[in-house]
Amino acid sequence: MSAARPPEGAKAPLGGSAPRTAGERGGLHFIWPAADLRATLEALLPGATVELRARIDSTNTELMRRARAGATTPALLVAEQQSAGRGRLGRPWQSGAPGAALSFSLALPLAPRDWSGLSLAVGLAVAESLHPAIGLKWPNDLWWQDRKLAGILVETAVAPAQATRQVVIGVGLNIAPRPGEGFSAPPAALQELLPGVDAPAALARLLAPLVRAVRCFEQDGFAPLAARFNARDVLARRPVRLSDGTEGLALGVGPSGALQVDTAAGRREISSAEVSVRPAEGGR
Repeated sequence: MSAARPPEGAKAPLGGSAPRTAGERGGLHFIWPAADLRATLEALLPGATVELRARIDSTNTELMRRARAGATTPALLVAEQQSAGRGRLGRPWQSGAPGAALSFSLALPLAPRDWSGLSLAVGLAVAESLHPAIGLKWPNDLWWQDRKLAGILVETAVAPAQATRQVVIGVGLNIAPRPGEGFSAPPAALQELLPGVDAPAALARLLAPLVRAVRCFEQDGFAPLAARFNARDVLARRPVRLSDGTEGLALGVGPSGALQVDTAAGRREISSAEVSVRPAEGGR
């Protein structure tokens, strides 16, 4: 199976998800296309469930709890607000007021030959489904104009009685503009690129491409996607600084998804999830 590429800048209806009065439909503030989401998932992941929450601690945390308890059914969990959203390396993810961000996690059994590059494949699928101007920052962020638009968190779990590994893929996507205070990187918002888009419409736009990309990754790995990732790489040919103090010139990613960095000591491949990279001239 080869990874199918959606057309650059492909348009999808932005939808009309008018805010509700708080308290309607279990406290949900927006009208979510639940039936359409279920139909989309059922076609790609038979038996998948869709759950919409007004508020939760963390969609990833909840699906990881279920996975460790033995759940193997594919599941989409969406929350309008998270009280303890998480990003990479344990960093907090601030979802803001309902509608300010799209926060969801997708859980499914997955058995790729090599897990390397999965977060990059997810980020690429999200970026390609939303807008051609969105860039990718290794290993799990979407950027626009050197500001952070979205983050990806990939976790896996195996229950004691299960042989199949369950992957939980979390996406946090800024929808509406917000002040930059309290963020490690200045935030960007999808509404700057797609005026009028809201969280339900953004999810409807990216869900199917995301699931297809994960399925293709399971079969083919990251190598077929490397060139497409590099075409959106916001670090390419820029001086970067690693969290261990190393500095060098970023040269894109290789077939496994490892970041290539030219340093004073020679070429270095960065693949550790514990290493952070940022442009040396500032920003994150």
